[in-house]
Amino acid sequence: MDTQYVAKAPRRAFGASHRWKVLGVGVAANAGFSAAAAGIPTTAIWMRTGYHLGNAQLGIALGATGLGIALSELPWGVATDRFGDRPVLIAGLLATALALLSMALFLVPSAVAVPALPLLVMALAVVGLLGGSVNGSSGRAIMSWFKEGERGVAMSIRQTAVPLGGGIGASLLPWLASTYGFGAVFSALALLCAVPAALAILWLHEPPHAAAAAKSNVDAQRSPLGDMAIWRVALGIGVLCVPQLAVLTFATVFLHDFGHLGIAGISATMAALQVGAMAMRVWSGRHTDRRGNRRSYIRGSTLVAAASFAALSGIVALGHSASIAAVVALIVFAGVCVSAWHGVAYAELATLAGPARAGTALGMANSIVYAGMFLVPFLLPHLLAASSWAFVWLVAGFVALLAHPLFPRAVRG
Repeated sequence: MDTQYVAKAPRRAFGASHRWKVLGVGVAANAGFSAAAAGIPTTAIWMRTGYHLGNAQLGIALGATGLGIALSELPWGVATDRFGDRPVLIAGLLATALALLSMALFLVPSAVAVPALPLLVMALAVVGLLGGSVNGSSGRAIMSWFKEGERGVAMSIRQTAVPLGGGIGASLLPWLASTYGFGAVFSALALLCAVPAALAILWLHEPPHAAAAAKSNVDAQRSPLGDMAIWRVALGIGVLCVPQLAVLTFATVFLHDFGHLGIAGISATMAALQVGAMAMRVWSGRHTDRRGNRRSYIRGSTLVAAASFAALSGIVALGHSASIAAVVALIVFAGVCVSAWHGVAYAELATLAGPARAGTALGMANSIVYAGMFLVPFLLPHLLAASSWAFVWLVAGFVALLAHPLFPRAVRG
């Protein structure tokens, strides 16, 4: 009897409502890692002082995490399609938490010694290499559990995790860095990655239909790596992220050096930017699900983002006569505009690829995005040294405009 019972014991069944727990895991996982990827740059001023870095060296350090993510996103995406989202997400989160904890123990500046720049860069790159597992695996899980007509808002809610994590980082990490040092910063980030790993162990499972669908589709579908339409959308996402990354990595330095804001002002500004981005991502996902206008919305977003950076550049060009309140309002506005489209674009990309190949397609896009996360902090200080903040933001708007022709036009009828 016992043997017969064990042999017939079915796999655990999950109803349709379980998809919201899966979405919650995706949000928690992306928020935990984004607190590191987007939050560490908000400690730029204290990192520059604590690690004895110049602006160019600071840019290399801040870009290292992005380089690690860029190198690992595509392999992680392919692994997700091959082995499933659950093992990839859990292993990646736990390994990232361990890497951050190791930094807290062994790579913190003190009055006695300051870690060498190459060690800091390598450690931050390893965090990126391991954390790159989060994006594709969580996105594929959500695409598997949600049907068309829900995916825009589901992916947009997941994408709110990026500004959510960034907002947590912007609110928490500068205070930790200035008060307790970088040991506290890296320890807090390790905890933020470990908690969603525990949630994934509890809740992240394949939907009832996924196993059969994956077996029938995985060989029949063409690989996204050979699909130029998917490559264009992935490239468009990467290009449109460049001005967003410019804001996330150097807005704190801009607000400090140009606007002369203190810790409270900088943290409040960056938190407002992230909260605004979260709200707009959810709205855009719901809006496009209702209207079925993902493509036209994404193309329009490039124009709005370009215009917002042009306005920011114009007021910064006024120099000391510019109103600081207006400067703060415009950098928040530009940051929100260049962040609102994320979930919609990722939903369109994953839909083009199909759920069985979504991990690879998302990995393609995120590889390009995080290559930008490495290049933007590396190149921006040189652009700034050769010009001005007004020109930097004008270039950011021009780059947003370049993304417009890469996104496909809406199909009429």
